[in-house]
Amino acid sequence: MAGINLFYNFTNPIEKQKEQQKNALIKKNYDEIYAHELAHKAAGGSLAGSIVIERNSDGIPFAGHVDIKMPSLNPNNPDKTINDANTVIRSAMAPSDPSDQDYRVAAQAQSIKMQAQAVKDKNVGNKLDYNA
Repeated sequence: MAGINLFYNFTNPIEKQKEQQKNALIKKNYDEIYAHELAHKAAGGSLAGSIVIERNSDGIPFAGHVDIKMPSLNPNNPDKTINDANTVIRSAMAPSDPSDQDYRVAAQAQSIKMQAQAVKDKNVGNKLDYNA
């Protein structure tokens, strides 16, 4: 019987179960990481970058991040520095489960905010203070 190929493809149920478990883990991890990073991005507004999700060699998501523009002290406009620092703090603390890195970013922004507030307080009544 030339030209006829009879072939049965046996699917190992254990391998199929492992693949289903892996796919479920990928989806679970991705969804959790994405939700966490989306909270950062939404709160960070124009200071927040894109969501990046890292995967291990098996394709399983294990970490994510959103770059955020940390404000620098602008002695000529301390109010902008304070507002930007507040945005960074809100962004860092936006997820329901902030990481250690999130707390470090918020602390750094808080420090910049306090420096800007000191500049602002020092200049109250001066030409620099537009709200006086």
